[in-house]
Amino acid sequence: MEFKDYYKILGVDKNASSDEIKKAYRKLALKYHPDKNKDDKDAEKKFKEISEAYEVLKDPDKRRKYDNLGSSFNNFRQRGGQAEDFNWSDWFSTGQTRTRTGRGFSNFGEFFSSGGGVSEFFEKIFGEGFSSSQSNYTKTKIKGGDLKTDLQITLEEAFRGTNKTLKINDTKIDLKIKPGIKDGHILKIPGKGKPGLNGGQPGDLNITVKLLPHKTVKREGDDLYVKIPISLYKAVLGGTTKINTFDGKIQINIPKGSQPGKILKLSNLGMPKYENPNQRGDLYVELNVVIPNNLSQEEIELFKKLEELNKKR
Repeated sequence: MEFKDYYKILGVDKNASSDEIKKAYRKLALKYHPDKNKDDKDAEKKFKEISEAYEVLKDPDKRRKYDNLGSSFNNFRQRGGQAEDFNWSDWFSTGQTRTRTGRGFSNFGEFFSSGGGVSEFFEKIFGEGFSSSQSNYTKTKIKGGDLKTDLQITLEEAFRGTNKTLKINDTKIDLKIKPGIKDGHILKIPGKGKPGLNGGQPGDLNITVKLLPHKTVKREGDDLYVKIPISLYKAVLGGTTKINTFDGKIQINIPKGSQPGKILKLSNLGMPKYENPNQRGDLYVELNVVIPNNLSQEEIELFKKLEELNKKR
């Protein structure tokens, strides 16, 4: 008789919790349910296997017996024993209620018909079929799978907030995006995923927001960074200049003697914070000093005089 590795069938660790086992079962049941999976010719077989595995591992008494059997079987194999020589009869079930009918295992669902139901391993160790107290697998409500999609928006749309309409499986989804949303943020829309099985709830729609790069503005967290050109004269003498921001044009002060690459911090002019749009990050302005070219002879002479004056300091 073949030993059935129920943990491997469900893809869980031997120390998996009840919730982890249930989650793994539901995921696989949704994938291989014959009503949903018409392409895989082995879907029904796989569905039976995972249902059988779950029947054992979800029940504390069955799982305890199965774990003890597995430990004994593995020790026997490690000592060089062959599976066919293992004393399976020590583990055979006694007094289990048989529920086979003319149509098959009455409480194992429509897919577990006579001749193609539970494995020999299950029948021998746990009894043939499922007792009336066990759940009917084809009637178990299973939540539908989640759907995933991406949504691209501009940095300015992220700054101001925006409304978008998506079409998912011929269904229109209206989204209201708050200001300050970050690249990679996932918007979860409950109940807009794949339909459930046997009356189970539909899955969710997970929308990953992708921010398109801006030509002149860079974002880091809730802060914004821009570079602006200023003349050499303004860098030396100081003054004011106007810059374009997502808030509109603003005037900033240029300190005297500003060096190329100097960064000015403008507090509370960055991105709105997503969780609290009334709070904002900062705006950092990097000064790019533009060196004049095509100077006239008079301008050249003036620069020479400035150079001489600087040497005398």
